[in-house]
Amino acid sequence: MKFLFIVQGEGRGHLTQALTLEEHLVARGHEVVEVLVGKSRQRELPEFFKRRLRAPLLRFESPNFLPTPANRRNKLGRSIVYNMLRLPAFVRSIAFINRRIRQSGADVVVNFYELLTGLTYLFCHPGVTQICIGHQYLFLHKDFNFPRVNRLQLEMLKMFTRMTSIGANRLLALSFRRMPDDAGRHIYVVPPLLRREALQQQPSDGDYIHGYMVNSGFAEQVMEWHRLRPDVPLRFFWDCKGEAEIKEIDATLRFYQLDDRAFLEQMAGCRAYASTAGFESICEAMYMGKPILMVPAHIEQECNAHDAMLAGAGITGEEFDLGSLLGFCANYTPDSKFVFWVNNIDMIVEHLVRQPEPEKAHYYIYRLRNLLRTRFAES
Repeated sequence: MKFLFIVQGEGRGHLTQALTLEEHLVARGHEVVEVLVGKSRQRELPEFFKRRLRAPLLRFESPNFLPTPANRRNKLGRSIVYNMLRLPAFVRSIAFINRRIRQSGADVVVNFYELLTGLTYLFCHPGVTQICIGHQYLFLHKDFNFPRVNRLQLEMLKMFTRMTSIGANRLLALSFRRMPDDAGRHIYVVPPLLRREALQQQPSDGDYIHGYMVNSGFAEQVMEWHRLRPDVPLRFFWDCKGEAEIKEIDATLRFYQLDDRAFLEQMAGCRAYASTAGFESICEAMYMGKPILMVPAHIEQECNAHDAMLAGAGITGEEFDLGSLLGFCANYTPDSKFVFWVNNIDMIVEHLVRQPEPEKAHYYIYRLRNLLRTRFAES
């Protein structure tokens, strides 16, 4: 079978998932004909992704979160206004995506949580089966346990997630643990897509704290804690334009530009891990048996952190208080069941190669239209 990937370019999680899935599909005799990745002025596409990808890579303008300022959480309203001003570019992107789907000859479009894919299926009806993959689809599951968060932002997140999946035949929800499928909503719970290099690492107990920040503004918090505890070695990765590959603050604090191999090697040898609660790196730390501090930067990451905490992965916090992480380390026990869960990758491949059920192919188009009719009738 031939597959076309459409990937949200925000953060590293969806990118590494796409790399992993391409590898597994090709190993089983299938073909990924093209990979379309959303881009923005705020994010650079990591070199490891461009280097490792086998299929042709094409870019398009896509909505994204604005970078988080120092010591601030992401303000959703700022990002919404910013993206509204870029609507003409997104209209051109929808036309581009539709054209590439129709011309690619793909049997299945695999959508890694890209909003414009759902809008393309809503307005253009490409006529190719779409299957969505992402941990965010678990937020639509009837049994998902949400944290206490802003209800308006939560409903907006769920609406955004539904919009990414318009026209999808199935939603594959990547999860920290096994859960029953929610077949009524066409949601199927599957294990995380961890890359081969993460699975092959040999974990050891080092003396340093490893970390990753999707927004470099959090670096100020890390440096503030470091001034109080310079005796604790810290090695943090960030996405910071214009900085050196390794920025050495002093003998015990270094910031690294994102590199896939170096990141995993540092993960394998660390004492503990601190991050802004991105799904992919949490899974990698859990697989290697590392205790985690999660500092969410926005509503989606708050849900990730809460779910990971329920799975026993670590603790959450409002800022990078690494002292609390060191305290958690004393009583942490790795979850061996998670390793077995991750190794069920064939569950995902089987969903992708399964023939679609035509009557369900446009399930979310119908749901969206009915919702709009109801809202207009009420008003």
